[in-house]
Amino acid sequence: MKVAVIGATGQLGADVCAAFERAGHHVLPLTHADIEIAEEASVTAVLGEAKADVVINTAALHNVEQCEKVPLQAFAVNAVGARNLARACEASGAYLLHISTDYVFDGDKAAPYVETDRPSPLNVYGVSKLAGEHFITSACRSGAVLRVSGVYGSHACRAKGGLNFVRLMLKLAKERPEIRVVDDEILTPTYAVDIAEEIVVMAEHRAVGLFHGTAQGACSWYEFARHIFEFSGIKTNLQKARSGEFPAKVARPSYSVLENSRLKFHDLDIMPPWQDGLKRYLGEISALQ
Repeated sequence: MKVAVIGATGQLGADVCAAFERAGHHVLPLTHADIEIAEEASVTAVLGEAKADVVINTAALHNVEQCEKVPLQAFAVNAVGARNLARACEASGAYLLHISTDYVFDGDKAAPYVETDRPSPLNVYGVSKLAGEHFITSACRSGAVLRVSGVYGSHACRAKGGLNFVRLMLKLAKERPEIRVVDDEILTPTYAVDIAEEIVVMAEHRAVGLFHGTAQGACSWYEFARHIFEFSGIKTNLQKARSGEFPAKVARPSYSVLENSRLKFHDLDIMPPWQDGLKRYLGEISALQ
């Protein structure tokens, strides 16, 4: 099948392109220079010419602090952009898979969130992504939303200055005598390659509706850092940061673990434990050095 991947050079998008190519599909990579999802005319023209069977949208404005500063831009991309894609895919009959986030929840549940749990986002980014979800599920009968969490991978994430958490920890281990990391924020770090493989499975089965798709298990940022150093064989002075030591500029959920309940129900869940993804990622970047 012909697959159009929007955000094709991004942290997740690049791995999505590679995963579909490995599966034998024809991939049309689309970047911001090729398509402006916030503009309906651009979406209609580009997707109309592409004539793709499947459209994967990994593009988003996901710098949380930036979204607070420019809420109209955040909604233009994350919400209206999703609407434009949903309408275009509904008109053409293409299958649409849209990436969303664990930040649609507030963290008060303190237990893994399932797809039927009520969202309650704490910031503009979460609200705009939730609005995008509603546009996808209401405007495209062949539409799916996949919520992800703690994504990291080999390709640079521009919203994070090109440095993901794993690479940041490895960098700090060389520069500082002590590293302090928060232990009161719980999530599921997930390797982008694993999400990409899950997306291929969903697209091939035309899974429709709302899904959670993260690695199995959960940890704090401190526990994640500890495993990074342990798996890398690095000895460093890692300490738990005091509560409030690194105050966030924008409210974030303290617990954002997702349960892949609908993927499991449909026998489509191929996500490994988060430790497995981390080991493979560390092996990959070690091989490149």
